[in-house]
Amino acid sequence: MEVKVLDITGKETGRKVNLDDTVFAIEPNKHAVYLDVKQYLANQRQGTHKAKERAEVAGSTRKIKKQKGTGTARAGSKKSPLFKGGGTVFGPRPRSYSFKLNKNLKRLARKSAFSLKAQESNIIVVEDFTFETPNTKKFINVLSSLGLENKKSLFILGDANKNVYLSSRNLKTTSVVNSTELSTYAILNAKSLVLLEGSIETIEANLSK
Repeated sequence: MEVKVLDITGKETGRKVNLDDTVFAIEPNKHAVYLDVKQYLANQRQGTHKAKERAEVAGSTRKIKKQKGTGTARAGSKKSPLFKGGGTVFGPRPRSYSFKLNKNLKRLARKSAFSLKAQESNIIVVEDFTFETPNTKKFINVLSSLGLENKKSLFILGDANKNVYLSSRNLKTTSVVNSTELSTYAILNAKSLVLLEGSIETIEANLSK
């Protein structure tokens, strides 16, 4: 699949790049995408929820009334789940929500996510660029030139570029990641993908195995 290469002003450079069809033009596997996104979101959960059960609630264990003759149900300590302030029955406990997926499935999920974006024509290829110092205003100008100022976008870098990353950090609708840090969730969470030329080779090398 051929895609035109743009510069940071949004103009065509006259060059094109070939995107590997085994990465950007496969039949998307939606179940693989679902599992990978589910795992990503599960891994974000802290799992620190906790409710006190009967044995953990503060209070006396004295029997609060006699067993018979009251005309009401028998009752033991005031820590019973039946009473206000009592323990919770089967309340949440700290736990990990993470689960494992094999590498081939995760690779298939990322290829499916790229292919979905390609089908929607939401992939832009831009020649590599950098800033001398972090400059959010310059980054906003890049977004404006590419028509992404009010759209959710993901910039994928070939190599770590601290100045470009810091320039985008205050922008809510834009994320910048290295090609080695990609996740299926990040790809799908963006409306448009901006691939810097240097990232394409790494992406294809990692996903075409």
